Amino acid sequence: MSSEPVFALRDERVGRVTVQVGFTDARFDVGDHAAPAVRASGIRALAEATGARPRLMHQVHGAAVVVVTAVPPVSLPQADGLVTDLPEEALVTRAADCVPVLLADPDAGVVGAAHAGRPGVAAGVVPATVAAMRELGAGRVVAWVGPHVCGACYEVPEALRAQVAAVVPETWATTSWGTPALDLGAGVLAQLRETDCEVVVVGGCSREDARWHSYRRDGSAAGRMAGVVWMRP
Repeated sequence: MSSEPVFALRDERVGRVTVQVGFTDARFDVGDHAAPAVRASGIRALAEATGARPRLMHQVHGAAVVVVTAVPPVSLPQADGLVTDLPEEALVTRAADCVPVLLADPDAGVVGAAHAGRPGVAAGVVPATVAAMRELGAGRVVAWVGPHVCGACYEVPEALRAQVAAVVPETWATTSWGTPALDLGAGVLAQLRETDCEVVVVGGCSREDARWHSYRRDGSAAGRMAGVVWMRP
């Protein structure tokens, strides 16, 4: 597993600040289950590639959002959303089938990152992250929705599909083999539209495409991709 963060998907937006976003592919792993030396090396590589300080979170599949300040925390915050108005702080979201979402308002100089798994989509972590950005002064927000498992591949029990779709109807789906499923990406896109965000969809289905890590495909052997957003003055 490479420690070099190959941004297989990358974009840049310019306003009052320059915002850059990137998604790493399966040649790179910053998962909690990666060997400590590999993970540490990967974080250092992210810092070198972005020229910014990587800021990670202990993702807990909820809707908590943390504002990143210049003072690093003693331990990783337990959250699924990060926002900041500080340049040179690289916000990192990690995923292996969940929906990684990177957000920015280059004119206001505010960025965010969210990890939207099944519980997080139902709890509204993406709208909560957008709301936290707007509390920092963001207006028109651009959202990059990264590679994630598609609705045709994400099989769930029928009761679970009904439970999540009762909150986010757009998640209701059926697998390609005819069983109940959830389309988390469709749910996230609906939430972003409701919060008046410009949306850029990048990548494809993580389970179907070996370029991306996938827990559904590889089980406990799956690594974690990184979605990263950072600003330069």
